[in-house]
Amino acid sequence: MNEPVDPIRAEREKIAGLVSKGMRAGTALYVLASTVFFVGFATGFTRPQTVIIIVLLVVGSLLLAPAMVFNYGVKAANRADRDNSW
Repeated sequence: MNEPVDPIRAEREKIAGLVSKGMRAGTALYVLASTVFFVGFATGFTRPQTVIIIVLLVVGSLLLAPAMVFNYGVKAANRADRDNSW
């Protein structure tokens, strides 16, 4: 019938969901920073545009960097489970 839920795999799935959201949000912030950059490049940079670009890049990096590391970990753990190579 129903297999018992493995708490480790359930936690890994939860982390994978958070990783996915972090990667999407970080990438979206990078795209937004690029858009503001090119608008500033075309119209002449103002101080608020520069601050917005820097803030978007910093926050995007703070979201994206750990998400990439955890994504690697989740994929490696899934691969180790699949190949039974612990």
